[in-house]
Amino acid sequence: MSDRDEFGAFLVGFIVGGLTGAVAALLFAPQSGEETRALIKDKSIELRDKAQMTAEEALAKAEAAAQEARARADELAKQLKTRGQEVVTSAKERGKGALEAVRGKAGKKAEEAA
Repeated sequence: MSDRDEFGAFLVGFIVGGLTGAVAALLFAPQSGEETRALIKDKSIELRDKAQMTAEEALAKAEAAAQEARARADELAKQLKTRGQEVVTSAKERGKGALEAVRGKAGKKAEEAA
């Protein structure tokens, strides 16, 4: 959860820093209106490309995390199934032992009664 928060904070800082730098460059650069518009267009394309790359990286990280979570869930399901089978086997064996003990006692009682 903290990785996602850190990544979100980084992304916001990256975008705000980029925009702040672009505005400062436009305000302090001695250019004509046409040159400024061309610069704005170039910077907006560059920023769009960077944002797209960042979004693709975030998507790749999310897919990797989802795949890891699925693998972990599968592993836990296998462990749970194995443990459940062990518990069932143990309960059956205990039940058989108890049944044999009861049968032995019942046989003795029947012999005594006869």
